[in-house]
Amino acid sequence: MTKRTTVPAAVAVAGISLLGVIPSAATAATTAEAATVPWCPEVPGHRVECDTVTRPLVAGRPELGTISVGYAVVRRGAPDGPATGTIAVNPGGPGNPALPLTPAYVGLLKPLLADHDLLLVDPRGTGVSSALDCGITTADLLGTPQGRREAVARCGRGLGARAGGYTSAATADDLDAVRARLGVTRLDLVGESYGTYLMQVYAQRHPRQVRSIMLSGVLPLDFDTFQRPNARAFTTTLRRICERSKACDGAAAVRDLRTFAAAVRKEPVTLSVKVGAEERTVKFGEEWLTRLAIQNSTSGTGADPQASSPIGAFPALLHDAVRGDLEPLVAAVQQVLGAEDEGPNSSLGISVACNDYPRAWSVDASPAQRRRQYDRALARTDPADFGPFSPEASAAATFWSGDVCLGWPRQSATRPYPVSDDFPDVPALVLTGDLDTITPDSDAAKVARRFERSRLISVPNMGHVPDLDPSGCVSGLITGFIARGTPGPTACLKQIPPVKVDPAGV
Repeated sequence: MTKRTTVPAAVAVAGISLLGVIPSAATAATTAEAATVPWCPEVPGHRVECDTVTRPLVAGRPELGTISVGYAVVRRGAPDGPATGTIAVNPGGPGNPALPLTPAYVGLLKPLLADHDLLLVDPRGTGVSSALDCGITTADLLGTPQGRREAVARCGRGLGARAGGYTSAATADDLDAVRARLGVTRLDLVGESYGTYLMQVYAQRHPRQVRSIMLSGVLPLDFDTFQRPNARAFTTTLRRICERSKACDGAAAVRDLRTFAAAVRKEPVTLSVKVGAEERTVKFGEEWLTRLAIQNSTSGTGADPQASSPIGAFPALLHDAVRGDLEPLVAAVQQVLGAEDEGPNSSLGISVACNDYPRAWSVDASPAQRRRQYDRALARTDPADFGPFSPEASAAATFWSGDVCLGWPRQSATRPYPVSDDFPDVPALVLTGDLDTITPDSDAAKVARRFERSRLISVPNMGHVPDLDPSGCVSGLITGFIARGTPGPTACLKQIPPVKVDPAGV
């Protein structure tokens, strides 16, 4: 049988980099501002102003100290006239700084930057904003479920009361403090992936300061911690890529998925994986399969439709696996594990997830009580809601879901952000990739319904997030929406080509 080297890409454990690879530092500036702020990015044709604001680590707890939050303002290209608006962006994670992505955002929003200012803030705990390190590594989050929970619990214990400072509400308030310092009345909000969660929090906490909101790759405030929509979306995505590419049979791919999931659920397979010079033995069970399928398969899908993609490799990988050829699977796991030495620090992402995200237990419960509450909640679910996967494996598919925060100390925990439908009455553009398994289109529809003046657009042949569309169609919709309050005609979506899919059974 022909060997294939196209495999699912490695997971970005601290979150999804939505606009490309995040460099280790912002481009050094040569503007006057850089003389005092060495991390200030340079943008040709634009003045860039950079500074920091000092913020309380935990509101109302001055004894816990302060935190420095860094930001950059890319001033409009025509500085003599007033700014039409100020666009505030967040690239997701949680854990991704914004400043290193200045060139990408300038490219995405370029048609607006003649008369709009662009505001980039490194969220607290990332980049130049007092980066957090509680000892969580990519290797921890790629380990066993028990090892993952123990590492997360150690992080929380080490932070103690300081953990309460790493929340989306605090980050949203930091953004508003920067807005106030700059004298800006209202912001056009742009969020991707976790950034959509953050911008929803900002819109609820500071509704009068929102002019418009654009959300791409949407995470609801009340997303399903058991990942049921994600599990169902993966089978839909398999069918779609097969139908559109004509390279595989969607029904056969789903059958192979069900067969292989059932097999490794019953008896994990032992894989010998080489990471660098080290040989490792991996017990590949159903949790590993859901990790590859739900968290890894569609990040960046569609950015280069002619290139091999993680989701495009899946039908063939499954076809081979159920027939005993595990070589493509070994390569997939090897690629994920090989990322651990280069993976980002995951401390901020874990802290936000354990403080903010929905959970199936009470914050005030003891560890033993939490375990019982979680197990009861999972047992009450309907297995049919998880597609081909078991409830236990689906719940463990992502670093932020399931029981990963079960051991987060009570003294460190905050309540999950309260969910309500109380959003400002402003124009909202909600974008979803119709191949996305990380934040599926059903989640986007849920959020769109909460804004009275929303426009939901499902982008064909794109994964997580659709901003990566290289044709310019999606970026045109975004800039049109910010400029006019409407994305305008969407006929260009029909021109986005199907992603490349490896033929199954060749």
